[in-house]
Amino acid sequence: MFSAMIQSGNLTSKAHYEILYVEEDSSFEEIHTCYRSSILSFHPDKMLTASETSNPEQESGNIRLEDLSIEDAGDVFELSYDCRCGDYFVINSSELADIGYPLLKNGSKIYLQTPRSLPASVVLPCGSCSLKALLLINADSKLQTELSN
Repeated sequence: MFSAMIQSGNLTSKAHYEILYVEEDSSFEEIHTCYRSSILSFHPDKMLTASETSNPEQESGNIRLEDLSIEDAGDVFELSYDCRCGDYFVINSSELADIGYPLLKNGSKIYLQTPRSLPASVVLPCGSCSLKALLLINADSKLQTELSN
């Protein structure tokens, strides 16, 4: 248990009950709920300013296959999408093939082969932060791009 916390550079003594805003005779469930709520409230990914949350380019949310950048990584293609932290959400062509959406290469062009495939969605975690994006794929997703040499 901790009995002090640093706040604005000053050390102030507070009991853990005060920090969580619960009474000393609170039940385990009440303490746990307040603790989880506090963690989520002060998580760096959750503490966004109004200007950050109003900028749609910084929100990840749902992405389409067409939004991904493609890079030839030898035996597979890596598809990526920029995260607001500076890293990427990544999926490769092998993983896409496993869910029924194989990629085909013809010269410098890449095509999505969708033979009567059902819609799919894949949760892509960021490589650095805790954000996740939902990649939405369906039979009419268009992925036809030319690789840069």
